[in-house]
Amino acid sequence: MATDMTEAIHQLIQDRGISEELVLRTIENTLLAAYKRRYGNADNAVVRFSDDNREVSIFARKKIVDGVYDPVSEIDLEEARELNSDAETGDELLLEVDPKEFDRISVQSAKQTAHQSIREIQKDSLYSEYKDKVGEIIIGYYQRERNNTIYVDLGKVEGTLPKKYQSPRETYHVNDRIKALITEVNKTPAGLQVVLSRTTTDFVRAIFELEVPEVYDKTVEIHKIVREPGYRTKLAVYSNREDVDPVGACVGLKGVRIQAVIRELEGEKIDILKYDPDPRRFIKNALSPAEVRDVVVMDEGKHQALAVVSESQLSLAIGKQGLNVRLANRLVDWNIDVKTDAQFAEMDISSESRRAVSELFGDSEVFEEEISRISELPGVDAEAAQALQTNGIDFIEDFLALSAEESAALPGITAEQLEVLRKLIDDYVEIVEEEEAAPEEEVSAPESEEAPAEDAPETAGSPEEAPEEYECPECGAKITVEMTNCPNCGIGLSFEYEDE
Repeated sequence: MATDMTEAIHQLIQDRGISEELVLRTIENTLLAAYKRRYGNADNAVVRFSDDNREVSIFARKKIVDGVYDPVSEIDLEEARELNSDAETGDELLLEVDPKEFDRISVQSAKQTAHQSIREIQKDSLYSEYKDKVGEIIIGYYQRERNNTIYVDLGKVEGTLPKKYQSPRETYHVNDRIKALITEVNKTPAGLQVVLSRTTTDFVRAIFELEVPEVYDKTVEIHKIVREPGYRTKLAVYSNREDVDPVGACVGLKGVRIQAVIRELEGEKIDILKYDPDPRRFIKNALSPAEVRDVVVMDEGKHQALAVVSESQLSLAIGKQGLNVRLANRLVDWNIDVKTDAQFAEMDISSESRRAVSELFGDSEVFEEEISRISELPGVDAEAAQALQTNGIDFIEDFLALSAEESAALPGITAEQLEVLRKLIDDYVEIVEEEEAAPEEEVSAPESEEAPAEDAPETAGSPEEAPEEYECPECGAKITVEMTNCPNCGIGLSFEYEDE
């Protein structure tokens, strides 16, 4: 069989993506199938190609015998010597077979074999190619939609984007460009199935590897990604180099990198935060963009923690329909409960309990150091602390020296804030009562001009006249001669009168 197959081989290689070796093997299988159909079996058939692969021939290998029993595989000695004078019994001859001898049925069978072989070879070749691309980004074009599944033209094959892997934020039209992640590659009777996704966290990871060189070269690594497709994504990142800011690298100059990712995700919100091995700091970061005042570990074994925020930050920390705190829970693998300062103050958590749960994570130094300033109190309302400082009250001691009326009259601070502040002081500050003053500390009241010293008590207790008032030399509170202790600071009082 002498045919010029060069053009046909090249066309198969270009159109079907099949290697030349596989094309030649397919041609060989086709001829063997036709031979078998014509002669019953192909055990003695031999296919040979020319050196340049431009021609192919098929031969029948026959054994020289003295008396033919099977004409398909045997040849008589006399007939063999007509072809080769040196032939002897037991030798083998290769006799070329003219394909024109094949009947129509044999040729049709050969064609079916060829088509099936080409399909299988193409399927295997494409499977090997795309199987290695699982987890990679690929770009295709919208073709059609059926039963909510989008079919994407990927060039050599057709990809499928199921409904569950489509972002609810996105809509597509014919010929729209679609960038997606290859998640599965399967062989099916209908052909190769390439499953795409735009909702997995690996898709976000792959996008960041494309947009952020530091992520691609592992200078900055992504610790974990959590996502509600179409709504919000949180990434925890860290740097392998001290001179590289992981969050800044992902955001880029003027936010150019993060904006490219947001555009690809059709406007989905993205929070990039720094990973920290300390769970308290990690929880604080995970609740961004909300500002967290303090994190109290409630149960280390059960991974339960309490995040304390100001009233203005509560809705931001929880997020719409609880989305922000829910993603934070998944990111840090802790169960986080968000409370305001007032809610936290109302909780039945003693200072000893707080000390115990915080010491589990090395926070005992907070309690070992004496707290003297109002601003140093854990979970203190910054606005309330600033208002007191504006009024000249910076230390806890100064605040405790105020009477209830004086503290209530302070501008810029509400009664609720004062109540919360007093609760914090009770929980975190140990108040030591001063002992009664010694005799040498007794205070002498000024000499009374209206009555002798011995008549002073009767004068002070007289119903006709109100008792005289003086100022406590220690705190300045109002006192009377009938008092033995200052009602405000508790110092002992003793009134002495001198004779004129």
